[in-house]
Amino acid sequence: MRTKNSIRNAIVSVIMVILTSLIGLISQKIFITILGTEYLGITGLFTNIISMLGIVELGIGPAIIYNLYRPVKENDINKIKSLVFFYKKAYTIIAFLVLLIGLLLIPFLPFIVNNVTISDNIIVIYILFLVDTFASYLIAYKQSILYANQENYIVNIIHIFYLVIMNILQLIFLYITHNYYLYLIIKIMCRFGENYAVAFISKKKYPEIFVDGHEKLDKKTSKGIFKRTKGLVFHKLGNFVVDGSDSIIISSFLGIKMVGLYTNYNLIITAINNLMTHIFSAITASVGNLLIEPNKEKKYCVFENIYFINFWISSIISIAFLCVIQPFIVIWIGEEYLLSTMIIITLSMSLYVRSMTKTMNTFKEAAGIFYEDRLVPVGQSIINIVLSIILVHYFGMAGVFMGTIISYLLLHFYSYPKYVYKTIFSDSILLYFIHFFKYLLLVILMGVISFIIIEYINFNNSLIQIFFNGIISLIIVNIVIFVFFHNSREYKYCLHLLKNMLKKLKVVKS
Repeated sequence: MRTKNSIRNAIVSVIMVILTSLIGLISQKIFITILGTEYLGITGLFTNIISMLGIVELGIGPAIIYNLYRPVKENDINKIKSLVFFYKKAYTIIAFLVLLIGLLLIPFLPFIVNNVTISDNIIVIYILFLVDTFASYLIAYKQSILYANQENYIVNIIHIFYLVIMNILQLIFLYITHNYYLYLIIKIMCRFGENYAVAFISKKKYPEIFVDGHEKLDKKTSKGIFKRTKGLVFHKLGNFVVDGSDSIIISSFLGIKMVGLYTNYNLIITAINNLMTHIFSAITASVGNLLIEPNKEKKYCVFENIYFINFWISSIISIAFLCVIQPFIVIWIGEEYLLSTMIIITLSMSLYVRSMTKTMNTFKEAAGIFYEDRLVPVGQSIINIVLSIILVHYFGMAGVFMGTIISYLLLHFYSYPKYVYKTIFSDSILLYFIHFFKYLLLVILMGVISFIIIEYINFNNSLIQIFFNGIISLIIVNIVIFVFFHNSREYKYCLHLLKNMLKKLKVVKS
């Protein structure tokens, strides 16, 4: 059942990310044509600023969902109700705190938004972004039972419909009116519609949970939630600072137009990261169930298989991005929107380093390891901001991403081996570093070979170049992996998984 649910969630997640990416590409192309690069820069900047307000969430959501795994498995309705309604109370408070803190940031906007010449009021635009985020928190608690029951696919299907309807309406009215305010108001209205749909389905599937009357959450559970939340608040802070600060630093030092150029590339990177996140989120509940079992050898075997799959996918996407993104940008929006080769290389490296966090984060979240390494994200945030600000003066935009790469290495070199790998598997961290550096050296080898080939073989047609570069990246990655791993247990497991995928899909449909 674990495998069935994981596959179903992963399939729907992949479909959602693909559709989201296609819709995003079409929408952004039309958006740039109608409103221009500055509006695109404002959109990217405010999206990052608002996302950073998510620190107020404190990580209480993952902590509660972690506590839902066991009562869901044991069908303890009273415990589930207590947790869900605790979640509701917490998220109502969080929603209003986000709104309040967001409003308090308004006086600082002129210092963040640099070199902007648009006619619309920056503060009004920011408030509309803030209201959209506020709306997203109001019914978040009703998603928790779906996630705990490994029914992520339901939330994802609803999100697909939300994106399709929202983008169609936005583009129609943007084309007719050229009004950015209306563009954002439509997004808010559709957000409320998405929230209502999730709430309706959750209540319909689990009516016994959302009926009035519930017991107060016991002290032991609430104490455990607050302990994990104390750890998660630092992780949330680290994630939002590291992932959200790039656009702010670029805007402050290089101008809002450079944010607009970066936003085009970041759309692709975000789509890839979302794909990876959704795939691994689909197996988090399964890993949570696995970690409850006492068999340590089985746990480690599953970890090695997942980590190898993580490496294989991360290699493909980072090398493909390196090889394909430039000719793709030319076809998509034009040669004038290209960034330098040095920036592309650093973005590709950043993409790989970030993608390789997925397995460790999945096991970390499933095991409830939030408090132990709570101070690591603080160090990561400081490293990221300080190095990005220093390096932007020497390497421009590439320096910002260099700071991000180095900050992520703190997780790979210190946090994961000490707090996750050793804690869960009680094994020597030397094995972890062997895996990590072996994979890192191989992906560098793949990148160098692929880059040399595509640099020396050029076509006058960008579409042919995309096809050629994509094929080269896939061939190089898979040849290198075959040469080094064809006799390994992990490689054989992947082949077995691929061969049986169609059979498992039939099981899922039935």
